[in-house]
Amino acid sequence: MTKRNKALIYRHRYWLTGILCLFAVCLLGAQERNRGEKKKTRIDLLHADEVQADRQLLPDVQILVGSVKLRHDSMYMYCDSALVFEKSNSVQAFGNVRMEQGDTLFTYGDYLNYDGTTQLAELRENVRLINRNTVLTTDSLNYDRLYNLAYYFEGGTLTDEENVLTSYWGEYSPATKLAVFNHDVKLVNSRFTLTSDTLKYSTLSKIATILGPSDIVSDNNHIYSERGEYNTLTEQAFLLDRSVLTNDGKKLTGDSLFYDRKLGYGEVFRDVQMNDTVNRNMLTGNYCFYNELTGNAVATDRAVAVDYSQGDSLFMHADTLRLMTFYLNTDSVYREMRAYHKVRAYRRDIQAVCDSLVYNSKDSCMTMYTDPVLWYGSQQLLGEEIKVYMNDSTIDWAHIINQALAVEMKDTLHYNQVAGKEMKAFFVEGDMRQVDVNGNVLVIYYPVEEKDSTLMMLNYTEGSFMRMELKERKMERGMFIGKANGIAYPMDQIPPERYRLPSFAWFDYIRPRSKEDIFHWRGKHADDVLKKSERKSVVSPRDLNIKRTKK
Repeated sequence: MTKRNKALIYRHRYWLTGILCLFAVCLLGAQERNRGEKKKTRIDLLHADEVQADRQLLPDVQILVGSVKLRHDSMYMYCDSALVFEKSNSVQAFGNVRMEQGDTLFTYGDYLNYDGTTQLAELRENVRLINRNTVLTTDSLNYDRLYNLAYYFEGGTLTDEENVLTSYWGEYSPATKLAVFNHDVKLVNSRFTLTSDTLKYSTLSKIATILGPSDIVSDNNHIYSERGEYNTLTEQAFLLDRSVLTNDGKKLTGDSLFYDRKLGYGEVFRDVQMNDTVNRNMLTGNYCFYNELTGNAVATDRAVAVDYSQGDSLFMHADTLRLMTFYLNTDSVYREMRAYHKVRAYRRDIQAVCDSLVYNSKDSCMTMYTDPVLWYGSQQLLGEEIKVYMNDSTIDWAHIINQALAVEMKDTLHYNQVAGKEMKAFFVEGDMRQVDVNGNVLVIYYPVEEKDSTLMMLNYTEGSFMRMELKERKMERGMFIGKANGIAYPMDQIPPERYRLPSFAWFDYIRPRSKEDIFHWRGKHADDVLKKSERKSVVSPRDLNIKRTKK
């Protein structure tokens, strides 16, 4: 590139820069002129019964008396008397003060100080701002006409068709219909009361936006939240930040919560807890639905039912937990807890596994379906179906129906075993004390030395009915009622086929080991799954068909 071309380029660049600078100066000048024109907008006197002036004492002041009417831009001011300050373009108005802006905004008070330059109106004593159906009352109100914003700072009340809101500090925008309240906020509705530290409210949508610790209280329930929205028309709430819904002794908590007061239901998401402080139980999960009108609830996604009515808590997990309430608000009310698929339960003294489970408060019975297994200390109980009857949240007795099997582990080779058509296990203060076995009873039992608990022999017995007595969670003795046949084998002469009953199974590999382990499903091996019994009557031990299906 030649020197001449470079010089032309630099000359054009300087010329363009100069034009841009000149344009900026002109633009700033225009903005200053416009700002100056706004500042010079004068407050006009439209009427006064009497006008006074003292050019010596108050050279720039007009004294107006009687039916005073002033105008500033599109806003009109009315009062009994006023002082107009010409230099500062301001007004002090006294008595029956009224400001009108358009046909929707009216402000009243006993005193007004209005600055025409800043367009700030300061109203004091018996102040009312009326914007259509919204009325704001206070003793100290500032109204900024530039930003169309009114605010009070010594207590005030905002009222519309639905609600009455009070607070120490408040702000209201007639243009957006939004109000913000701080300190001792209270929203009163005919159906509930909301108290808060910070609240935003729309007089158009009637939605209250919770921005700080808040309580919503009605006759039936109580909501606590620190962030969320509550529609005072539809009575629907969407709440965040571990909000809490309390109803009839039940407390529902989660990361986010939706609640419809009219329909009476709530949905909670992530890290959910529904705590029943009356019955001392709890539902947890990542999703929970609760209907306070029907008393029904559903929990899914790592759902757990916790019973803490006893000293030790029982934790039960399933894919879905459902609470059903029948005959609510009557003397015949009862509830069912239904657990669907892959049920696992853990308490230090008892554990259980099954596919589905139903607990009925009417008869205090918990029924386990599809390959149920119950562990009690070193005891394992299983069958086609297990019914557990409760008494004040402790086990009273259990009924094992069809292909019943009880196993007690002595060591990895020797097991006490009892099989029959059905079993009934009876508990005293939570401890299993007696087991009755009925129908095609088969028994393998190892008596022990009292001194050192050495195994003495193997007793194999067949009969129709047997009663076992237990002490300290161990089989102490057993007795047959009616005809029974048996044989005893010394420990060193036990035939290999006598170590196990035909229906023997030891499901230690699926047993829940802790409350955390209930989430880890481990199914039975394929050759250990029970084949559903079709038998209607008791048969002889030799014809007993309780073998498990094989691959």
